[in-house]
Amino acid sequence: MPRQQTISNEITLKGIGLHTGKEVVMTFKPAPVNHGYAFVRVDLEGSPIIEANAKYVVSTERGTNLEKNGVYINTSEHVLAAAVGLEIDNLIIEINSAEPPIMDGSSKMFIQALEKAGIVEQESEREVFIVKENITYKDEETGSEIVLMPSDEYQITTLVDFGTNVLGTQNATLNRISDFKKEISEARTFSFLHELEALLDHNLIKGGDLNNAIVYVDQVISDKTMEKLKKAFNKTDISVKPNGVLDNLELRWPNEAARHKLLDVVGDLALAGMRIRGKVIATKPGHKVNTNFAKKLAKIIQSDKRNNVPQYDLSQIPLMDINKIMTILPHRPPFLLVDKILELSDKHVVGVKNVTMNEPFFVGHFPGEPVMPGVMQIEAMAQCGGILVLSTVPDPENYLTYFMKIDNVKFKHKVVPGDTLIFKAELLSPIRRGICHMQSYGYANNKLVVEAELMAQIVKVND
Repeated sequence: MPRQQTISNEITLKGIGLHTGKEVVMTFKPAPVNHGYAFVRVDLEGSPIIEANAKYVVSTERGTNLEKNGVYINTSEHVLAAAVGLEIDNLIIEINSAEPPIMDGSSKMFIQALEKAGIVEQESEREVFIVKENITYKDEETGSEIVLMPSDEYQITTLVDFGTNVLGTQNATLNRISDFKKEISEARTFSFLHELEALLDHNLIKGGDLNNAIVYVDQVISDKTMEKLKKAFNKTDISVKPNGVLDNLELRWPNEAARHKLLDVVGDLALAGMRIRGKVIATKPGHKVNTNFAKKLAKIIQSDKRNNVPQYDLSQIPLMDINKIMTILPHRPPFLLVDKILELSDKHVVGVKNVTMNEPFFVGHFPGEPVMPGVMQIEAMAQCGGILVLSTVPDPENYLTYFMKIDNVKFKHKVVPGDTLIFKAELLSPIRRGICHMQSYGYANNKLVVEAELMAQIVKVND
């Protein structure tokens, strides 16, 4: 399995936001394994983070727009497409605006910057969602449809029909992701004249010029519209080429529009949160259908991860035995519910609890048919997660871990004496100010038995 990748060095770009017209400074930075893609709004207090996740999509007008806790990132797709196209798995994108710079309207300059920063392999293997059966999503209103089917490569075909004489039916295909840079990354965004007029009338396109967007003329240009365009683009003269495109710009491919739609699909499906091994056929794609499909795919991936029981050699020497655990956790028997730790990184932890009849809670909890109480399963899972968060401080013995929130708890199967519980907790976001937000799973007898989303905070003793 290929290893994860990030960039070697940070690199900064400057450009204009298409809709704001303001200069934007954006910096790509290396990220640790299993980090994924995340935007950081450095212009706001606390530099809030917005992960590139389909659940944060709030709007698909004029681009794919994300929002988390009132903080926005707009038109995220071109940047994300560049990262996916270069097979970068982990990337921090610092930005001093809600909108990445439009650059030339494609992913070309983001590709160039990331390559200049250098791409480096990381220690962990890349997670890949292997498509085993067809997955479909259709927007009945528009007729847009996406089908994802099994394939040995990540492949994408876009079939577009714009219903106009100037730009009719087109298609584009990407047979392997390694071809993205050459075949797709330079395809620029485009607009029809009637759409452009509406944006200008609502003062929503301040950073555009004839070098970062293809404008297809699908109607007769009136003198009033011509003057409006000259003013907006700061040109003394504008005309229409024989191919129906405003002048000062040459198409890079006859099917550049279809290629750009493919670029958008790559960027939008990055929001599913995992690499894909499968073939995408997107008919009349757009940000709405793309991101709705990404949301559906993310749920399927999450379900697949839940039900894909990890395998561990329980006979191996643990990373931490019970004595080591007691130097980190403040808990003591009979309330110490983790027996050993098998794996620990800055993003996840795997722990083991051997359930025996000697547990004190079995005395009174269904003594005729002993079952481990659900609250004790959650507590054991939380203690496992506590080791993850306490491992981030040099003196864990001086800290306590407190619950802040428990969400989406599900109990799947009974846990009884003789079972061996394996817990896996993974961070949902980076640990900040001692707050740990994690997704936790508990497995026994090769089944998922419990899951929960946990949030905890470490606090120094006597604080």
